[in-house]
Amino acid sequence: MSAVLVEAGPDAGAIWHFGEPNKEQRLLAAGDAWADLSHRGVISVSGPDRLSWLHSITTQDLEKLPAGLWVSALILDAQGHITHQFYLVDDGEVTWLHTEASKTAELVAYLEKMKFMLRVEIADRSDEYAVLRAPGAADAIGGPYALVDYAEYEDLKSSFNQSHTQVGTWALEAERVAAKRARLLFETDHKSIPNELDFLNNAVHMNKGCYPGQETVAKVFNLGQPPRRLALLHLDGSAIDLPVTGTAVLHGEKEVGFIGSVARHYELGPIALAILRRNTPIDAELTAAGVAAAQESPSK
Repeated sequence: MSAVLVEAGPDAGAIWHFGEPNKEQRLLAAGDAWADLSHRGVISVSGPDRLSWLHSITTQDLEKLPAGLWVSALILDAQGHITHQFYLVDDGEVTWLHTEASKTAELVAYLEKMKFMLRVEIADRSDEYAVLRAPGAADAIGGPYALVDYAEYEDLKSSFNQSHTQVGTWALEAERVAAKRARLLFETDHKSIPNELDFLNNAVHMNKGCYPGQETVAKVFNLGQPPRRLALLHLDGSAIDLPVTGTAVLHGEKEVGFIGSVARHYELGPIALAILRRNTPIDAELTAAGVAAAQESPSK
């Protein structure tokens, strides 16, 4: 079957699936699949100060980042709210970032504003480079990723296809939701802080120096719990229509959160990530757009 494309949302225009999403998910789980992520934005940061500078303005420890190692990072505002999420790798001369397409121009503008007199150069390279989800078992940030110049793009895809199967974003998103990896534009709103989205000791390095928003992250970590938390919901499998991103989650008639990402998983069935009030009981009977939902226990 020919490719079915994503019609709307942050992944619009990307391949959604090739007609057999459950088979695609099984291949992805086995490490035998790859995916085209060329719809995502690509930014380059060059110059001798690039890593120390990125270290100072992001949540990640980047000063001694080894070449070839992909990591995730966030940029926060002064109040600790998440404004950008991206994945990056350094090749020894340039640091490469990939992020949501709709946030690329905004991120470039922010980086330009923050470089001051440092020896760094920032550029949107989305028209020159593409990101692929390379074959292999999923890592902690949704990779492995491969960055490729468009001059070599078709050759690399052909190489992957010789021994692996291309899958779409349906498979990638189902794997991400099941793994409880939050994503910008889905599990975030204007109030989101890293502490409530399981980003600590992953996208957020807890033993690095100061960066914008660090005070909030440290205060919440040291003095208490965030007011909200990330939850994996199992949705009623008999429902034909599933809730969409932004749908209110109800406990009885009381709104206790909102739906982020929704997926149909090949083993778990319909699942979703939700942002819930921290005091919502784990065994609470929840609904979203009339669909019954149960939280997965954090111990699982």
